[in-house]
Amino acid sequence: MGLISENYNKKLLSKIATNDGHGENSAYFDGWKAYENDPFHPTQNPHGVIQMGLAENQLCFDLIQEWIVNNPKASICTYEGVQDFQDIAIFQDYHGLPEFRKAVARFMEKVRGDRVRFDPERIVMSGGATGAHESLAFCLADPGDAFLVPTPYYPGFDRDLRWRTGVQLFPVVCESFNNFKVTKEALEEAYKKAQESKIKVKGLLINNPSNPLGTILDKETLTDILRFINDKNIHLVCDEIYAATAFSQPSFISISEVMSEVDGCNDDLVHIVYSLSKDLGFPGFRVGIIYSYNDVVVNIARKMSSFGLVSTQTQRLIASMLSDTIFVENFIAKSSMRLLQRHDLFTKGLGQVGITTLKSNAGLFIWMDLRRFLQDSTFDDELKLWHIIIDKVKLNVSPGCSFHCSEPGWFRVCFANMDDATMKVALKRIRHFVYLQPNKGVEVATKKQYCRTRSKLEISLSFRRIDDFMNSPHSPMSSPMVQARN
Repeated sequence: MGLISENYNKKLLSKIATNDGHGENSAYFDGWKAYENDPFHPTQNPHGVIQMGLAENQLCFDLIQEWIVNNPKASICTYEGVQDFQDIAIFQDYHGLPEFRKAVARFMEKVRGDRVRFDPERIVMSGGATGAHESLAFCLADPGDAFLVPTPYYPGFDRDLRWRTGVQLFPVVCESFNNFKVTKEALEEAYKKAQESKIKVKGLLINNPSNPLGTILDKETLTDILRFINDKNIHLVCDEIYAATAFSQPSFISISEVMSEVDGCNDDLVHIVYSLSKDLGFPGFRVGIIYSYNDVVVNIARKMSSFGLVSTQTQRLIASMLSDTIFVENFIAKSSMRLLQRHDLFTKGLGQVGITTLKSNAGLFIWMDLRRFLQDSTFDDELKLWHIIIDKVKLNVSPGCSFHCSEPGWFRVCFANMDDATMKVALKRIRHFVYLQPNKGVEVATKKQYCRTRSKLEISLSFRRIDDFMNSPHSPMSSPMVQARN
């Protein structure tokens, strides 16, 4: 389509449909396009781009598939479950299946160590966390109003909360000197600047565990946040979609655990967004959840959920799976263990070539520090380095500027969306890239030393033969679903 024709068509369409609010033109999404145009495959395209920009948990598909095989009645598309086909296929209202809401509530409790209780009647379903965030934005704010958001933050928030709602996101600037901690001072400074700009602040959005940092907000910080929003009388939206990805201490603390300990806390201001995309690895199921302590918001959000319901077939399967307490406990434990192993192996590989990362203990990614590879400490140089990593190193990692990071040189790297063999290839490419960088203070200064480091790293990664990598039940490459995608 020519430029003239495209501009003509835009005049025929709505401003919402044709504006840039989706954020698709950011480096974050450009990296995905680079992967889609040249996807890595171990045999069919071994020199292609490795996808390290997708926060997806593929380390436990073997556990899911085993459960499905052992529980065929959970699906209406099997001989054992087809007798329930009609009941599931006919119209269902937007409340959702009672057994689904109950099972999700119990799973949310289990993920939080059974330290808190969730009422199934407050479970509102949505089409993924994306739909949940947008619905809450519609419920809580008017066009032009703003949510404060600590930086760096997930690029998709710009789409989820802003695009169709007209809501603004106002940054709470967090910095590396204190590991990007959310402080009272930073919150107050952001609120003051928004007021000076004549922007009405309606809420604060936090992501715990953090995407992209992989860190967990401690109890003191959560308490400060609750006191802040109560003092300002603004809403708090807590995105907790990575709650079950915490793989080491300190353990994850939900905002729901802290509310009762804050004197005068107005529960009506607190709302949780959850999904099964990260904790279970089901982004394709589009299971998003709004859990609000505000009765009016629950009722309104439930009506709005008509625009993004979860299919009853999916609800039925999820309800059956999450009602199996033995499976749930085993899955949470093994997922945590495998995430820890992958995280430690990957960060160790980076460390052996002098690359440091922000200390983290949750999420499906690490926050990688490449500041010393920048010629100048600018976001232009960060993007130049990113283009080299995409085009030459053939790794899709996401630059910090796409996460609204206040400091250039940080990159998010996902480590749980590939098998062990692919991770080994990615580390080899990173190692080669570092070796070729001149005068950056890299410990691997000579080819001899580089080869010695390479040998040590390959030994540390050779806990299985490559054949074992490809055939391991723990490897997503053995999954029929992954093989079908490739």
